[in-house]
This record gives sequence, structure tokens and C-alpha cells, in this order.
Amino acid sequence: MKKLKEYIINGIRGFCMALADSVPGVSGGTIAFLLGFYDKFIGSLDDLFRGKKEKRIEAIKFLIKIGIGWVIGFAIASTILANLFDTQIYAMSSLFIGFIIFAIPIVIYEEREVLKKNLWNIVFVLLGIAVVVAITFLKPAGAVDIQNLNIGLIVYIFISAMVAISAMVLPGISGSTLLLIFGLYVPIISAVKELLHFNFSVLPVLIIFGLGIIAGVLLFVRLINKCLTSFRSQSIYAIIGMMLGSLYSIVQGPTTLDVPQPAMTFETFSILFFIIGAVIIGGLQALKYFMEKKG
Repeated sequence: MKKLKEYIINGIRGFCMALADSVPGVSGGTIAFLLGFYDKFIGSLDDLFRGKKEKRIEAIKFLIKIGIGWVIGFAIASTILANLFDTQIYAMSSLFIGFIIFAIPIVIYEEREVLKKNLWNIVFVLLGIAVVVAITFLKPAGAVDIQNLNIGLIVYIFISAMVAISAMVLPGISGSTLLLIFGLYVPIISAVKELLHFNFSVLPVLIIFGLGIIAGVLLFVRLINKCLTSFRSQSIYAIIGMMLGSLYSIVQGPTTLDVPQPAMTFETFSILFFIIGAVIIGGLQALKYFMEKKG
């Protein structure tokens, strides 16, 4: 019964992460942070490739549980939420702003002891903001044609995947937003849809993308894990900064569509979806409380 409960809880965690990872705006790392398993998630990714046998086995068990929920969530999100992103961009952007605005106080509260002891590290908030805003200023490429693979395109997809996965595991930076900038968001999401419809012609592209993700995990996750353990205060302040910076990224999100739309304004802002975002964050906190109580 306990094992079944662990699968359900971690499956829900992975599902929530996938919903965030699949649509530009909020990263899965933010969701992991809010649900209170971010450190374990990053540590498990690190142990998977570099840990001793016992730790590697433990990491595999944990990541499989998360992975099952993630795959289900991503399959649903890639067929539903991606379409909403194209057709209801301002509503979705308002939703994401609600996520971020109400998530930041939770992060500050959860890490209050670490933050209070090292107030001077608040300068890292500015660094986090600067990183995300700088990324947002990068002009999105047009959608890349992935039908005809060549060496240059293979390298491009591989490196883009490496960079995107490093963002997906960081709270505050959306890996999907980076894929938009690289012109790969729509092609990769479309390839996943095709694979779900048993069109295996897209498999080579997804394999290249998957290998890039693995390489990104190998390169960046250990660095992130090291920062969280040895420089936690600086890291948390930087994460808060990245979350603040992502507000600007979300406001500019409509300009990154295949058919660019004007940046969000007060007129196009949806208070209803903003409130829904706040309610979802509250629900995630309730879920975290439930999981800790039952754990």
C-alpha cells in the first residue's frame, strides 16, 4: 500500500511538472520547488549518472515514479495545452503570471531561514532577473524545418536540447521558451504528437533531442546540485530573481508566436485566468501538505 501511495504521489508530481514544461511560461523546476521535492529531484538526476550503486538504484526508482506521471502529463499537454497557447495566448499568459506572483512568496517563506541569514546575497536577485530578461531579448527564430536532417541541423537540435533541459530544471526559466527562441518549440511538440499517432518517421529527430537532454543533465545538473548544497542562499536569491524576470518573459510571450501578437497589456490581461493561476498554486501547496502528512 505504501509503494502504491508513493507511485501515486510521485506520479502527480511528474504530471504537474510536465504540464509546466510543455508550455512556455513556467518551468517544471518551479513546480518541483513549490511541491517541495526539488532538491531530491536534482540530487536524483545527479546520482543517476554519478552516484554509487545504492544511490543510483534509489535515484532510478524515484525518477521512474516521477517519469510515469511526466510522460502522461506531457502527452496530454502536447495535444491540448500547446493548442491553447496558440489560440488563447493572453489567457494562458495571465494564468502563468498568476502562477509566478503567488509562487514567489511561497518560495521566500519556505527558504526564509536561509534568506534571512544572508541578506547581502539579495544582489543575486538582480542577476537572476538579468539572465531571464536577456534571454527574452533574443529574437525567436522561425520554426526550424526538421524534416531534412543534416549534420548542422543535428548539432543544432542536440545543443538546443542541452540548453533547454538546463532551463527546465531551473525554477524561473522556461525551457519551452528557449525552444521557442531556437525555433524548435513547434517542430518538437509536433514531432511528439506525430509519434503519439504512431508516425515513426519523426523518431530520429526525437532521439537526437533526447540525447541532447541527457548530455545537458550530465553537464548542468551537477553544477545546480552543487550550488544548492554549497551556495544555497545565493542560489535561492537567484531563483527568486529568475522567477521575477520570467514575468517580463511572459508579458512578451505573444511576440514569440509563429504569427506574432502584441505583447500583453492591461487590456489583454485576463483577471479570471490570473485568479485561476493563484488557485492552482494554492492547490499545489495543499497537495504538498497532503503528501507531507501522508509521507
